[in-house]
Amino acid sequence: MADRAAADETIERIHDEHPGVTMLFNNAGVAVGGRFTEVGAADFDWLLEINLLVPIRLTRALLPLMLGNGEGQVVNTSSLFGLIGPPGQSAYSTSKFGLRGFSESLRSELEAEGRPVGVTSVHPGGIRTGIARNARIPEGVDRQEAEEGVRDFDKVLRYPADRAAEEIIEAAIARRPRLLIGNDARALDAVARVLPGRYWSLMGRAMSLAAKRS
Repeated sequence: MADRAAADETIERIHDEHPGVTMLFNNAGVAVGGRFTEVGAADFDWLLEINLLVPIRLTRALLPLMLGNGEGQVVNTSSLFGLIGPPGQSAYSTSKFGLRGFSESLRSELEAEGRPVGVTSVHPGGIRTGIARNARIPEGVDRQEAEEGVRDFDKVLRYPADRAAEEIIEAAIARRPRLLIGNDARALDAVARVLPGRYWSLMGRAMSLAAKRS
């Protein structure tokens, strides 16, 4: 996914081998630890390529097929961090806010034109995956501090991945425009709407408590 030529070759192969496609799940994602001033341009761009630009290019390639087939659903996995932007997640949040914006705008365009393809924007909370453990740590980030942060963050990833996958599939079949997964995502989405300038102070305390209890 990070190699543009290889990714575009894969996208072209999918396009040619699956002309009857009606579902596209853009779910691949990576993370980079560190504040904006610590993350170099190469790491930032690497993450954006995988998390944002490849989903857009996949959609560009396969959407015409879905429209021609008379039905379809594009499912883009954004994140809780596509709803809020915590410190140390500038690269990840940029990609997930971008994917959220792309999804919502594309959905609005398709609806306005009466097209038979819908778009679902998925916002998972703390899903039990290896994304935190496998996060890239840039050279400019203190490694010990980063590793401690990864361990603390990994502790709050509790929601079963298989259950999340079932919810995503059900939302796609039902053509839901938006899916929040987990109580943390639902709660923080509500807090961010009510207190857009103060949600991080609440979230930070909640994550600290959760990490201490684990």
